[in-house]
Amino acid sequence: MNIEESLLRRAIELSAVAVDSGNDPYGSLLAAPDGTVLAEDWNTTRTENDITAHPELKLARWAARELTPNVVATTIMYTSCQPCGMCYGAIQRSGLAGIVFALSGEQAGALTPGEAWPVVPQDGPHLYDLARVPFGR
Repeated sequence: MNIEESLLRRAIELSAVAVDSGNDPYGSLLAAPDGTVLAEDWNTTRTENDITAHPELKLARWAARELTPNVVATTIMYTSCQPCGMCYGAIQRSGLAGIVFALSGEQAGALTPGEAWPVVPQDGPHLYDLARVPFGR
């Protein structure tokens, strides 16, 4: 078994920890280039009553806060499922080097039919001349 497979297997184990603790089945970890695990977490959205308590988001925030930018830039996230849009945005902003996932979002959705999020309408942009002012400060 190679390092990548071993790390993905650990992420899947963490997803089982999430389920065993009453949460949805998502687990993730951060690894250095040599495969050393730097941090790991699992979904706690139900037990913490926090819709943002996804492991990918928690780890991206941890990496940005606790690691130097040079270390973050070489760190890979291994996760049991492809990150959602919220988590992907945090991962982008954290500066992590990449993501390796076991299940795609589409595959996970097929395993949980009927649990799709509703589409929320968006309307904008508006008031460009006013809204751009704080960006110029």
